[in-house]
Amino acid sequence: MFARLVKTQVVFCAGNHDYLKKDSYYRTFSWEKHVHMMLNRELETVELPEIGTVVYGFSYESRERTDKPYAGKRAKGGQPAEILMIHGGDERHVPVKREEVSNLGYDYIALGHIHKPQNIIPGKMAYCGAPEPIDKNDTGKHGYIYGEIVDKKCRVRFVPSAVREYIHMEIRVTEDISGSILKEKIRKAIEEKGIQHIYKIVITGFRSPDILFDLQAMDVYGNIIEFVDNTKPSYDFEKIRRQNKANILGKFIGQLEGYGEDSIQYRALCEGVQALMETKRG
Repeated sequence: MFARLVKTQVVFCAGNHDYLKKDSYYRTFSWEKHVHMMLNRELETVELPEIGTVVYGFSYESRERTDKPYAGKRAKGGQPAEILMIHGGDERHVPVKREEVSNLGYDYIALGHIHKPQNIIPGKMAYCGAPEPIDKNDTGKHGYIYGEIVDKKCRVRFVPSAVREYIHMEIRVTEDISGSILKEKIRKAIEEKGIQHIYKIVITGFRSPDILFDLQAMDVYGNIIEFVDNTKPSYDFEKIRRQNKANILGKFIGQLEGYGEDSIQYRALCEGVQALMETKRG
């Protein structure tokens, strides 16, 4: 794919997932002349005089590395544009100190390893993130960073390009909602967001005590990766308390009744009554 590019210089390095093993194909593959693979664990440079650019970077030779190959390595001023590439950013993968890196004199610092795009220093230092989302918790926009360096001034912008997203969507229910109505509600919500995306659906609110939703039957488009049912049964606590005033169920309701629906006590009341009701039925 890189070979098809006719106006582009490609510079890349190996990170912690594709690190340079002894038998890595990175070491033996015959790259096109416009493709530059960094094969050194220490900071090295790729000079691109035809576009007035030099790129500094390094590769991993293991899954983890806690050193900082960039530390103290200032830009040398050999080309009008100087770019530093760093794969890392946490304690086990080349820690990155923002102030330490920004003072090294590079026009732009291109960061990799974190999947979500993040602008660390506007126009100076950013994570492009993964071009496509990696797993169900990798939510939000994904794409690439487009940048220009002119007269030592860098301007960058994030360009969304992912085909689809992982989206966590909350659907609230009330006690009058049946399974079929909930299914239709989920279908409409997915159509509004886009059926090309992949969803984690979280059901919240209060349902009728007599209803248990068959959530797996509600995956209309086959793009729901996970369902979470956080609904609570909507009990008539006053009625249940009167019917059970002589036993533990009635006394339990009497102690927690009266708190607002957003309180911890109310959630404890719902869960406790449900447990006691199921025990009573048993």
